Amino acid sequence: MKYLQQKQAATRWGWLPLDATSDAYHTRTMDNISPERRSANMRAIRSKNTSPEMVVRRLLHQMGYRFRLHRKDLPGKPDIVLPKYRTVIFVHGCFWHQHPDPDCKDARLPKSNPDYWLPKLERNRVRDLEHQIKLENEGWNVVVIWACETKLKHSPALVEKLKNTL
Repeated sequence: MKYLQQKQAATRWGWLPLDATSDAYHTRTMDNISPERRSANMRAIRSKNTSPEMVVRRLLHQMGYRFRLHRKDLPGKPDIVLPKYRTVIFVHGCFWHQHPDPDCKDARLPKSNPDYWLPKLERNRVRDLEHQIKLENEGWNVVVIWACETKLKHSPALVEKLKNTL
């Protein structure tokens, strides 16, 4: 009886379609969209050819640099690889990789479900650091560009950062 009441209430609140029968619907979460919709949203988050990555690629190309993309033989599959300069560039999303700049508004931790998010985001940071160490040990220069640094497409700070590292 309790399950039926929960299901009816969740349907009224718009959390569930009327025909939801899976176990995923049995518990109420802070999320106000269905698990299928949340899954579709998460699937739409790209790992390659993101807007910040495209900004950096266009900028590098305008500066005359030629590069390779997403080399699978390097630790962490860097977004941009400049073999001539033994340099790799990671373009990190501020949320997913937890930008350490306190002024970055995109790197805020979620308030809902911290038991899930805190370990997940910390694993991302640890993995990023491991990849950077491996690359440096192999003789590569590692550059990390944060998504918030690419908001102004021709940011003088971003251009200067790229010039200084290449």
